[in-house]
Amino acid sequence: MSFTFTLRHGPARLAQRLPKSALQTPIRSFQHQAGSKTTSSFFTSRIVPTASRSAFGKSGSARFVHDRVIVAQQAARSSRTRQLLVGGAIFGGTLVAINAVFNRETREDGGMPVFEREYLNSTFLHTGLGIGIIALTARQMVRTGFVYRLMVTNPWVVGIGGLALSFGTMIGTRSISPDNYIPKYALWTAFNATQAAFVAPLLAFVPMPILARAGLYTVAMMGALSVVGATAKQEKYLYIGGPLLAGAAIVAVSGFAPLLLPVTAVRTLALTESIWLYGGLAVFGGFTLYDIQKILYHARLAERGVMRRDPVNESIALELDFLNIFIRMVQILSANQNRKR
Repeated sequence: MSFTFTLRHGPARLAQRLPKSALQTPIRSFQHQAGSKTTSSFFTSRIVPTASRSAFGKSGSARFVHDRVIVAQQAARSSRTRQLLVGGAIFGGTLVAINAVFNRETREDGGMPVFEREYLNSTFLHTGLGIGIIALTARQMVRTGFVYRLMVTNPWVVGIGGLALSFGTMIGTRSISPDNYIPKYALWTAFNATQAAFVAPLLAFVPMPILARAGLYTVAMMGALSVVGATAKQEKYLYIGGPLLAGAAIVAVSGFAPLLLPVTAVRTLALTESIWLYGGLAVFGGFTLYDIQKILYHARLAERGVMRRDPVNESIALELDFLNIFIRMVQILSANQNRKR
């Protein structure tokens, strides 16, 4: 680079050192006397081709950058289209599969009553707000460096302390009456903040495209399961609560396996990882069905005056379902990307 720079600017520096008369005479001879070959060859052979090469280099590099930008835009557009198609396939496939296998009997009351629909919509609204609080809090933790300080701390202290705060704020939120808005929403916000501490490492180390795809696929899967649970026969999926708790216990134990088993147990670790990922997707997908039907059941009890309407408590269960499915989607997509490399 330095050698080229010296060649291009050498004639200009030499021209600055020459007297004005030496500069004016060749120019006039070039304009009026075409026979002055020595002077014209000095100025034209060194300066003009250099300028043309510089202009060609700039235009070529600009054209190359422009082509690269167009290719990147087309790739991003095709990637978004593919993500939307995959999300729609997950939604439609889950809807068709669950309806064909488990939901052959639909509601007997002719559809969802107005009070059930309002209660379900209010629960979905609080679920969306809670997930938004979790995302914003996790992003702020990454920006301030709080998540890095958590990661250098003893993992057992962080894990046990985080679980204690999570369970404490959740139980406190559920125990407060829905009429006490300020303490209930304050504890609910604290519960979402504790969940953000578990999600923040994903935002710090996982690329944003993978997070966006995982969020889209999670919304598609939960949306399909919500439609199935809302259109199914009343109280049809409430019986699966017990088996789902047993499955959740197995998934939790498989999650602690890497901390207890030796590294040489490769096959056992691979099996526990599959249980954690795909078994967890099945378990928390079942919990989504169960929670939707439980919300509708509570709406009927509230309509009869047996219990009070409390969409905040109902949203906690859906938030936990969303987070567990989302984390597993991120891990599956990250593993697939690493295999492609």
